[in-house]
Amino acid sequence: MNNLRMMPAAIACLFCASSAIAADYNPSWYIGSNIHAAETDETFGAGNRGYGLDVRVGKPLSEMWDMQINARYTRAENNGKRYQQNTLGADALYMFSREAVRPYLVMGVAIERDRSNARIGGADSTSPSASAGVGVQFALNDQWSAQAEWRKVHGYLRGNDFGFSQASNSILSVGFNYAFDKPAAPARAAAYTPPPEPVVMAQATPPVPTPPPPPPVPQYQKITLSATELFAFNSANLSTPQPKLDDIASALNANLQINRVLITGYADRIGSNQYNLKLSEKRANSVKNYLLNKGVAGERLNAVGKGESNPVVECNNKKRVDLIACLEPNRRVEIEQFSFDQRVK
Repeated sequence: MNNLRMMPAAIACLFCASSAIAADYNPSWYIGSNIHAAETDETFGAGNRGYGLDVRVGKPLSEMWDMQINARYTRAENNGKRYQQNTLGADALYMFSREAVRPYLVMGVAIERDRSNARIGGADSTSPSASAGVGVQFALNDQWSAQAEWRKVHGYLRGNDFGFSQASNSILSVGFNYAFDKPAAPARAAAYTPPPEPVVMAQATPPVPTPPPPPPVPQYQKITLSATELFAFNSANLSTPQPKLDDIASALNANLQINRVLITGYADRIGSNQYNLKLSEKRANSVKNYLLNKGVAGERLNAVGKGESNPVVECNNKKRVDLIACLEPNRRVEIEQFSFDQRVK
């Protein structure tokens, strides 16, 4: 069982290699099954090596937490002496990443039933237990993933059948998970289509009344809003109040001829490309939702994220605090195809 004792260190290496930044996750329920090897407590009388099977049902609760309900069967035999353990429990998984490699910490509670024929007349106990360990999931495709896990299970034995009150088992398991639903595909921003040129109809019979002068052509401009004014660092939740967004919403509600307003979110280069793209999309959608809540019709607004592309400044600061401050102009939200009767200050 020396290899079994080395597995926690091997899995822990994946924690160091994996990014702590969470990506978008699949919220679907999933089922899974493992086979496992167990280092059982020798005081049960059947040696210290066992094997078994796990089944589970799981559900991601957030970007960092999973919940699993599991049932486990373990059996060990040695020279005719047999030990058997059945457990039913609930686990909480703290996910360090939602990328292809997903290391996690696991903590759980369970009801376990231990049975052994090593004592005269046999021994049988139903008791509570607690467990903790480390694991990692490997994404194989949108719905399948592999899972490897090591945990320590500590049982608090009840009754006097076994003659001792506490037992400790180590379990190493490997298996697969299947998610019932595929993750939703990211929405694509609709391409901007310029309005058609007006068609002038020739008048067959003059004279005709002089038509009124056409309305003035809207003067379009691009509004750039600093992400520092809108959001906390590394967040897509709008801070309050937002007087500039209030002015923009008022201008849009007063000028209904303004359509196809494009809201573009940008991020700086700190973090992975995928994470920055998702963050910029969330920020653009936060601004869009704010304008929707102010009465602006949804068909007039499009929100897109462009991640760390089109930087305004380039910075090479060594200290992270100085680098974040220098890259502030790159963290922004731009609103285009927009006209104002009054300039937003």
